[in-house]
Amino acid sequence: MLTLNTLKIQIYADGADKAGILDLYAKPYIKGLTTNPTLMKKAGISDYEAFAKDILQTVTAKPISLEVFADEFPEMKRQALKIAGWGRNVYVKIPITNTRAESAVPLIRELADEGVKLNITAILTLDQVRGVAAVLNPAVPSVVSIFAGRIADTGVDPMPLMRESRKILADQPKAELLWASVREVLNIVQAEECGCDIVTVTHDILAKAAKMLGQDLASLSLDTVKMFASDAASAGYQL
Repeated sequence: MLTLNTLKIQIYADGADKAGILDLYAKPYIKGLTTNPTLMKKAGISDYEAFAKDILQTVTAKPISLEVFADEFPEMKRQALKIAGWGRNVYVKIPITNTRAESAVPLIRELADEGVKLNITAILTLDQVRGVAAVLNPAVPSVVSIFAGRIADTGVDPMPLMRESRKILADQPKAELLWASVREVLNIVQAEECGCDIVTVTHDILAKAAKMLGQDLASLSLDTVKMFASDAASAGYQL
């Protein structure tokens, strides 16, 4: 039976809820964790450094990705080096461009050459993947995060792009391909099918996957019929 424990792909929990992070960190099928400024804002976090260091008191044995939030590259580099110093398991998330669409590839090269573990984020095109693959340090672990869910949101099947990205990264032995922005449980299976190393999954979809992944469809059909019948009865509907 297919379950989160039997999948070969590494599942990373994506979120900023402290209780959720610590709960998922303890689960064997969670191999790492990620967050970003948007998730942190939604969680009501106001002190970025305090939150990160608090989490890192417990999250020590699995990789965790923490993102820079500067928009100027010199400041982005300063933040990246600071964040990298918070723990040996920390990967620094660098967006593929800044808000003016200026490429972060030169900065990625600098940080990679300095031995910083990087997670390059917000990638949506093969040209972006090629640019990153050309400058990563083959001796340093890195993650290439492609937002497959956002690609799918535009009506484009992301799986061919992910498979091609796998080929592009072939010469980077320590670069892992990550399927980001999961929208539904099926995406986890698709990520594994197209050769991704990692898939990031939000806490709510992880809960859904833990409950439904691999569930017998006939049993699920019966459960659905029972739900309709129960809800109709409890509502007191009559004809």
